[in-house]
Amino acid sequence: MKINENFIKACQEFLKPEQLLLDEPMSKHTTFEIGGPADCLIFPASLEEVQKVLTLVKDYELPLTMLGNGSNMLVRDKGIRGVVVKFASPMAKIRCEGTRIIAGAGALLKDVSECAAANGLTGLEYACGIPGSIGGAIFMNAGAYDGETKNVADVVRAVDQQGNLHTFSHEEMELGYRHSVFQSNGEAICEVELQLQRGEETEIRAKIADYTQRRESKQPLEMPSAGSTFKRPEGYFAGTLIDQTGLKGFSVGGAQVSTKHAGFVVNAGGATAADVVNLIHEVQRRVKEKHGVELQPEVRMIGEE
Repeated sequence: MKINENFIKACQEFLKPEQLLLDEPMSKHTTFEIGGPADCLIFPASLEEVQKVLTLVKDYELPLTMLGNGSNMLVRDKGIRGVVVKFASPMAKIRCEGTRIIAGAGALLKDVSECAAANGLTGLEYACGIPGSIGGAIFMNAGAYDGETKNVADVVRAVDQQGNLHTFSHEEMELGYRHSVFQSNGEAICEVELQLQRGEETEIRAKIADYTQRRESKQPLEMPSAGSTFKRPEGYFAGTLIDQTGLKGFSVGGAQVSTKHAGFVVNAGGATAADVVNLIHEVQRRVKEKHGVELQPEVRMIGEE
């Protein structure tokens, strides 16, 4: 769709040129390195800019999509119509106040984890290698190594699609397995407050080093992916089921089941979103046929096929 020129002009009054891109390939903005163009891609730098952008999106009746770091995400090949708001480095400020960390939604989890370690705060060690933003971690209730975001998330400031600011308490976030209220309420997570505990920095860093070594030895970090492709089925591990089905290394076009960890679908070179979707469907079919277990994708799929 053609973006209304008056909308663009209104945004340009308060956004810098690098904060507003037109017909931008989303392959440049996702960890999968896959995805067609976004009609309009905006990188807000403050809560106030988010409010202005969302108000204008509503006034001009444009479709809206919101993204964090672009991990855990597959953008389809024809791209995304309307406006994409991406929370990236312009909204990545992190500060520590006592045992609390306040972070902009675009702050990377590894950077928030490092800030916690540097200030002798424990509770975020698990997040050291998750390739997402803190906003995305709230949205999906990200977790690893028996840790998850709901254990530390205390307050979220978000903007609704009318441009109004709302503050969410821990209970109001409704954090569950890969779930939060933000998946249904359409609000843009802008700032997160985390409540951590005092700890010994040497012990915290030892735990981070252990998790990092485990992750690097087991996961295909050297190849583009969206992280774990499937949710953990109750009583099983997705990667183990896929491995036992003989699908390690199985590929469709440029998409491949990782030879290092079968729970990951990777971009082995030039993969399209269609390749990934077809591969996921075939993995689901064969695992269901062999084990009677229905795998559900953890990766969010957005955009036009």
